[in-house]
Amino acid sequence: MRLGPLPSVPKAPTPGMIPTHVLGISAFYHDSAACLLRDGAIVAAAQEERFTRKKGDASFPAHAVRYCLQSAGISAADLAYVGFYDKPLLKFERILETYVGVAPRGFRSFLLSAPVWLKDKLYLDRQVRDALRYGGQILYAEHHESHAASAFFPSPFEEAAVLTMDGVGEWATASYGVGRGSDIEVLKELHWPDSLGLLYSAFTYYTGFKVNSGEYKVMGLAPYGEPKCAHRPPRDRARQPVSRGWRGAELRGEWTAAAGRAVQTTVDPARCG
Repeated sequence: MRLGPLPSVPKAPTPGMIPTHVLGISAFYHDSAACLLRDGAIVAAAQEERFTRKKGDASFPAHAVRYCLQSAGISAADLAYVGFYDKPLLKFERILETYVGVAPRGFRSFLLSAPVWLKDKLYLDRQVRDALRYGGQILYAEHHESHAASAFFPSPFEEAAVLTMDGVGEWATASYGVGRGSDIEVLKELHWPDSLGLLYSAFTYYTGFKVNSGEYKVMGLAPYGEPKCAHRPPRDRARQPVSRGWRGAELRGEWTAAAGRAVQTTVDPARCG
């Protein structure tokens, strides 16, 4: 799978040439944001939460977009493209398959999540055009392609290996490939339901922190832990099943079987002395 090649553009506009502006948008999941490129160089970027003062604000980043456009001294009419970081239809396909796979469990969660999809996520074109009064082309990259691009293209390397891992995008949960110049080639992907990122989120949930928000706390706390359970044989460590994290996760339709098995076989921290 190839992300590019991207159009070849000069680093600085040649006198007489009209600069190419591309606006990137992330929205309707968590930490919505906007970023503006001029001829391949970052002009401005901002998260919506910085303007609304709502931590992790997932709404359409109207304030962040306005800030980016004002920083560049342009309007939406000057944009060559607007890009979105994943493909909503592919993601919705996975979510529907997941809910169907665990039905009738998860029906309450589906009722809660469906309105957001039917109102906003599946009609992103309309949201963008109405909010920006934009009539140009809207481009959609796959989730892990966006991760790879955000890591490689701003880097100082002309060629590099690229590894991405998170919870889940459309279907991919991790990928690796090679970046060369203005081209990224994805060589292999790991697909849902196997996900190292969701395994981490399962433990984040189990320890009482908010998913897609508190993972950094678990990371930060990890170096301060003590290996109290390390001396226990694996069979003893798996003696106490823990179902709270997996059951809640399963009903949300956003978790892996691997995460569930891991949490279920994790010893209760209170039993480690």
